[in-house]
Amino acid sequence: MPRLSAILSASAFATLTLFSSPGGAALPVLGQVPLDSKGTPTLAPMLATVTPGVVNISVLSRDPAESNPLLRDPFFRRFFNIPDQQARPQQSAGSGVIVDAARGLVLTNHHVVKDAQEIVVTLKDRRELKARLVGADPGTDVALLRIAPDRLTAMKFGDSDALNVGDFVVAIGNPFGIGQTVTSGIVSALGRTGLGIEGYEEFIQTDASINPGNSGGALVNLRGELIGINTAIIGPTGGNVGIGFAIPVNMVRSVMDQLQRFGEVRRGRLGVSTEDLTPDTAKKLGVGITEGAVVVGVEPNSPALKAGLKVKDIIIGAGGRAVRNSADVRNRAGLTPVGEEIELRLLRGGQTIQVKARVGEPFVATNLSGEAIPQLVGAKVSDIEPGMPMHGTVTGAIIVAIENGSAAAQVGLQPGDIIYGANRRRVQGVKDLLAALRAGERPLRILLLRGENRLTLTIR
Repeated sequence: MPRLSAILSASAFATLTLFSSPGGAALPVLGQVPLDSKGTPTLAPMLATVTPGVVNISVLSRDPAESNPLLRDPFFRRFFNIPDQQARPQQSAGSGVIVDAARGLVLTNHHVVKDAQEIVVTLKDRRELKARLVGADPGTDVALLRIAPDRLTAMKFGDSDALNVGDFVVAIGNPFGIGQTVTSGIVSALGRTGLGIEGYEEFIQTDASINPGNSGGALVNLRGELIGINTAIIGPTGGNVGIGFAIPVNMVRSVMDQLQRFGEVRRGRLGVSTEDLTPDTAKKLGVGITEGAVVVGVEPNSPALKAGLKVKDIIIGAGGRAVRNSADVRNRAGLTPVGEEIELRLLRGGQTIQVKARVGEPFVATNLSGEAIPQLVGAKVSDIEPGMPMHGTVTGAIIVAIENGSAAAQVGLQPGDIIYGANRRRVQGVKDLLAALRAGERPLRILLLRGENRLTLTIR
């Protein structure tokens, strides 16, 4: 299970529970839920409808030794006296949600089915069906499976944009493999970003318990509509402390659409750099709003430039939805397929205008003559030259090549990444990067710009 500091990806994780969460949470108020024959509030009628749409997912994956070329080498094993033994398949479990009964489509988390050799879906009625992976997106931690469309019950989609903090929610999944379990809670916060759990974050936060076995489970509203896919928790000890996260269903549906069409998410670029609109920035720009993304740079010959975006424009809407910060711009653009248009609503000089930008191809490095970096084995970097992404808008060193299987590839570096900081030093170019890395001790901290996404990479 991936882990980042105290933030845990809920691999095989995710039942939300409010009745047993720290501090407790109130039951839905009378009038929001139906009453049984004795006048007692109950969610049973709604749950009877939706629980057949939640499944258990069992995954058979390779033994870690199978992916290590040294451990597969008999001479290496003999030299270090490593005994020969049969590779043992690894088995894990998670949850999923049937979203299309006619076609047998099941949503879950990418980390639940990552590296799977075999996937088996167990329905509520205990039938077991083999599943095929349609596609997966690590950036949002969403995966789409297909099973035989045999007497399935699908869950209806809700609208995650209509959620409010304080709304009651219900989670359904298979925690600890004990069987389907239903728990309840409230929405604690919306639009959570910057947690470093996934590349594209806009989480629903809930105070519900999230436990092993529930990743990919359903978060539903009191109408029984799917409004999120559970994915992660914050837990210093690996257990629940009442802070859990679900991927909003509107984001999931955008990912699902591309996975059906292409088997992957084809992300492009707008070629614009933005910053969150803060109260101080709003005051300087003379605007009376505090939510949005301020354009601070536009790449030459980029889709953003062709659409007419200018520095100091404030992006307040994208793709028909309001923009609260820079992360919203990155997410909307990142979920728009290459070649398709995205409508942007701007505030410029006190006037609201709308423009359309056609999302362009991502940067593909063709210059393999960059400079090698001793501390980043397998990477070649270059100064940002004319014609490269972000030239004239940011300073740093751009990665132009990554050797397959190298140490640089294994830590997640990619061609097109711009390194703008290292070990608390600002990087203006390759020379600065080399100096910063030579002066630093392990672990190394690298600040990256990947498209419109800012990342921090720690190399131990």
